[in-house]
Amino acid sequence: MLERIVATVFDEISKALAGGHRVELRGFGAFSVKKREPRTGRNPRTGEQVAVASKRVPYFKTGKDLRDRLNKEAARAAGLTPTA
Repeated sequence: MLERIVATVFDEISKALAGGHRVELRGFGAFSVKKREPRTGRNPRTGEQVAVASKRVPYFKTGKDLRDRLNKEAARAAGLTPTA
């Protein structure tokens, strides 16, 4: 049952992003879509230049609460006293 709930949440986030919307989960972070402009890339195997088309890519930015919690845990694990 939990698997179905998680799949449904991810499906809804995917649909919203495909529609050009931003999805925010308070205290966790925000999902959005960024556009990458066309550019000239390089084939890593041959070194040949290749044209890379513009594309839209998903982007996730962590929320302040999550970032603070992670940094406090990391400082505690390292034996440091977290500031603020």
